[in-house]
Amino acid sequence: MLDAVMIDCPYCGEPIELLIEPAEDSYSYVEDCHVCCRPIDVSVQVDPAGGIAVSVGSQDDV
Repeated sequence: MLDAVMIDCPYCGEPIELLIEPAEDSYSYVEDCHVCCRPIDVSVQVDPAGGIAVSVGSQDDV
């Protein structure tokens, strides 16, 4: 089952919904904004209790 998370696009600022796959380990991936189509770096952190924290950034943030 996927978890829905609302974030603001780091490029255009529009709110978008991401579907996050629960996992045992933290992971990162790239997803295009559904509004402006620019690539968003998504980082999913999983704590020992199974809680999920999602952070996003632009590829310009290098």
